[in-house]
Amino acid sequence: MPHWLARLAARLCRLGQPAPIPDDLWRATLLGHRFLARLLPHEQARLRRLAAHFLAQKEFTGAHGLQVTDGMAVAVAAQACLPLLHLGGARRPEQALALYDDFVGIVLQPGPAIAPRQRQDEAGVVHRYAETLLGEAMPGGPVMLSWPDVAAADAQALRGSNVVIHEFAHKIDMHAGPADGCPPLPAGFMGARSAREGRLHWHAVWQGAYERFCERLALAERFGAPAPWLDAYAAHSPPEFFAVACEAHFTAPERFALEHPDLAAALKAAFRQP
Repeated sequence: MPHWLARLAARLCRLGQPAPIPDDLWRATLLGHRFLARLLPHEQARLRRLAAHFLAQKEFTGAHGLQVTDGMAVAVAAQACLPLLHLGGARRPEQALALYDDFVGIVLQPGPAIAPRQRQDEAGVVHRYAETLLGEAMPGGPVMLSWPDVAAADAQALRGSNVVIHEFAHKIDMHAGPADGCPPLPAGFMGARSAREGRLHWHAVWQGAYERFCERLALAERFGAPAPWLDAYAAHSPPEFFAVACEAHFTAPERFALEHPDLAAALKAAFRQP
């Protein structure tokens, strides 16, 4: 465990509250992530508190000899907590961390991970293959992240790409059950009179957007039409479409709202953004 995180964990055991993230670590995190630095001062303070509680609750492990530093852990925590920024109470924003309460471990890899996979086709034939992963969020299990891709977050933000937000969006999606591309929705979501009505509205908006995205991607790949702005991986499934959309919404919100105003409005309502 990195030096400062060890002290933080000890303080939590004694007092029930984590120590604040040191000023130098927090400044370095903001300077290294322009999409965090542009938050308003009160939002930065709220994010800092969320990240400190997150770090006190989670355990970081470096795979294959990778040494996890305090700076690495704080960078992951700040990005993981960004979607939660407005979800907790005014006095206790850390209440929102309940969305991440199904796991403790975060594994940082020194590069993309290779995972063995198998798939059975309609004829019953089992196909075995290897998949390259930049990150993975397992139901009830740890989050795995490729550190070089986490470290590139600032450079990738203009493209709406962020591996941390992607994997933690999956965790949010999985909170109430199997991932289906719909996060827990607040009461009265976009004028809904019931939770069922809210989910129906969400799926109507997102399913249509997903199908249009897949059609545009197919036209681009087959006939050379202009490619959609979102990462092509979003076409893999509705849950992946949601996770990729979250990446873009939280790192390049202006461009995402220009490309997908209906999805941007739904995400702002779901995450209670002003």
